[in-house]
Order: sequence, then C-alpha cells, then structure tokens
Amino acid sequence: MTGDPFGPRIRKIPAGDDRARLVCAECGFILYENPKVIVGAICTWEERYLLCRRAIEPRRSYWTMPAGYMELHETTQQGAVREVWEEARAKVEVDGLLAIYDIPRISQVHMIYRARMLSPDCEPGPESEEVGLFRWEEIPWDHLAYPNVAWSLHHERELKGQTGFAPRGVPADAMVGL
Repeated sequence: MTGDPFGPRIRKIPAGDDRARLVCAECGFILYENPKVIVGAICTWEERYLLCRRAIEPRRSYWTMPAGYMELHETTQQGAVREVWEEARAKVEVDGLLAIYDIPRISQVHMIYRARMLSPDCEPGPESEEVGLFRWEEIPWDHLAYPNVAWSLHHERELKGQTGFAPRGVPADAMVGL
C-alpha cells in the first residue's frame, strides 16, 4: 500500500462472497484481484522456430517465445500478434490456439497460439536482446526462460500439419518452475 488513507485497504470477506478481498472502509468499494492473461505464439518460418532472448527480468538473457500480458481492448489473438511484433519485429498470421496453461500459483492464464511468419524478417524489439530462427535440434533447451516455452514447442511440433485446437493438460506439479 502507498500509505493513502482512503481506498481499498481492509481485507475481509464481503457479504455474499466466499473469499477475502480488499474493501474500502469509506465507500464499500471491493477490489477484485483477478488472474493476469498472458498471450503469445509459437511462430515458425519453414522448419524453424522463432525465439527471443529476454532483455528484461525475470529470466533476463534466457530464450522464450514472444509472449506477454494481454492489453485492455484487444482479443487474445490480437495480443499474441502484438507481442510477436513488439518482441521480435516479425509479422505473422495466426493459425489457431495451441494451448491454454492455467498457472494458479502465480495467478496467470497463458493462451499460446500457433503462427506462421509471413517472411523470415525479424529483429529484437525493446524487450529482447536478440531473436533467432532455430531448427529443432538448435533450440537452446537448457536456456529456455520457462517450462511453458518447452511445453508449447513440443506441442506445436506434435501438431505439425494438423489444424484446430488440440488441448493438452499439464500436470500441476509441472508448474513449479513458473
């Protein structure tokens, strides 16, 4: 808290609710803290995968797919395309939803799309140290930023040539690294 004497600052269970929330003692406003939505894409050019080396914390200098927080007033697909542009300056066409990862430990939901690059052109955006197109055997597996990057890459490879969404469950204990 900022020390502001007003606003939601008392944690209690509001009437009709089932969990503690921050409530304003003066006006009764209830602050609902909800999970963040992360959107991103596994992008391919021919037989290569687009990865970005993070220029920001957390996990600076580790490799990831282009992904980030969804913004207000955009669809999840628009957010994924925006993130690809912001982080890798690549233009893509989304093929479909690849995976949804629920990660309650950090209050996030990840929606990862499959996308085809419209050209091999890419370069680092402000949040990337470098970007690269990697053949499967060249992917820096030991230097991936998060487990969901590997999950998504493997899932995309399993679906090569298929269309449509093929949901995949991820064991709860697999989320520990996130």
